[in-house]
Parts: sequence; structure tokens; C-alpha cells
Amino acid sequence: MALLELRASNLGQEHVAHAHSHHQLILATCGTTELEIEGVGDQVTGGRGCLIPCTSHHEYEGDGRNRTLVLDISVASLSQLHDGDRMQRLFESPRFFDVPTRLNRLAGTLMLQLEQFPALHSEIAALLLRALYLHLEDLGSAAAAPLPPSRLYNARIDLERLNAWLDRHLADEIRVDQLAALCALSPGHFHALFRELTGLTPLAYVQQRRLEHARALVRHSRLSLGHIASLVGFRDQGSFSRAYRRHFEISPSTERRDR
Repeated sequence: MALLELRASNLGQEHVAHAHSHHQLILATCGTTELEIEGVGDQVTGGRGCLIPCTSHHEYEGDGRNRTLVLDISVASLSQLHDGDRMQRLFESPRFFDVPTRLNRLAGTLMLQLEQFPALHSEIAALLLRALYLHLEDLGSAAAAPLPPSRLYNARIDLERLNAWLDRHLADEIRVDQLAALCALSPGHFHALFRELTGLTPLAYVQQRRLEHARALVRHSRLSLGHIASLVGFRDQGSFSRAYRRHFEISPSTERRDR
């Protein structure tokens, strides 16, 4: 990959989980993306961004209406930038951070410049990274603290009640803050407890439940695959089939044919 790769994206309503060998900065100018890094989650919005160090496992799911800047940064490239040695501290730990209005406006302006002058993506990317570095330096280490480790809290998650709610809303957009509210917990506390209880992040759990219900419909109903996809919350049959194959190692059409 190039030293700095910047792109404007619209993150769709599809659950993605992975890690990569480069650092990543994510900012949004509008819309919302649910994002978890090493099991701790938050929302990426116009007022909230995140830094993901290389090899950090993360999961995300957009709302399909977001406008998001994604900056991929090769590990080797930081030392070649102005103040590169100091900038490396940005990626010592994964973190979410507040985005002030001025930085959000800059991101919006740079997104337009990127669309109009794609050949300048490296220069635009360097400017964005520099602006973020100066912003976090101004905040100080306390305001830009790394994500806290997962901890147990004196609260209880009623998984049976959550499952019943999920089963009634599989066709809808499901946000982590909704699930946390059902348990009278903050999203951060909910994430920590939920992963301790189930071994899965909330986003992964919701995706698993969607697919388990879909499998029952594939095996025991005559509904079309497109109809099944919509009933369990996928935006189209293609994204449903890809997720189904990843999870069950068989396509829904093959499973239906071989039942």
C-alpha cells in the first residue's frame, strides 16, 4: 500500500470484522457507524472519531447514510512525516476521541477536495493527519486517553429479555445504544458486561442471531432468499448471501437445495 491512502466512503449496513497491518483513522462528516475495537465500542459520527492501531481487531456496521473519511497509514510511513516520531504515539493504543466543529468542517472540506482532486490524496491525507495530531496534542493525554480495559460492573444483563427483543426487531436497524438502554446501562458498561457474558461483542451477537433465524427460514420455509434477507435485517440478497456463507461455510441457495 502507499504510505498514506485516504478515501471517502459510505459504510453500509453490513457487519464487518477484521484486523489489518496498517494504522487507520476514521472520521465522519455525517451519519453514524457502530464501531468496536478490541471489544470496546462507540459510535463514529460527525462529533466522534477513532484511531485504530495496526493488528487491532475491530468490527463495524454503518447506517448506510454516513459520509466517512478513512485514512490508512502504513506503519513505516509515520517516521517519514514531519513530527513522525511524535505522531507514532497516536497509535500506541486504540481510542475514540471528540471531534470539534472546526475539525469536522476541515474533514468536510477535505472530502470535497479529495473528490475533485484525487491525485492530491497523499497531500490531503497528510494535512488531515497533521490537523488531528495537533488537535489531540492540544487536548492533552487525559482527554485523548486510550480505551479502558474491559471490566466487570455491578449490573446484570437479562439475555433472555434481550433475545426476545432482538427477535421482534431483526428486520430493523439495531444499535448498540438501544440494547444498552434496555439494560439501563451506558454503552461502554454494556459492552464490557455483554462480552464477558457471551464471549461475543454485541454487533457480532446480533449478526449471529440474524443468521440463525435466517437458516431456519432457509431450511423450513419456501420464502425467497431476498424475502428472508429483508426479514432478518439485510439490505439486499447479496450481502445476506455473503454473510451466510462466511458464518455457515455454505451458501443459502446450496443449503436449501441440499436439505
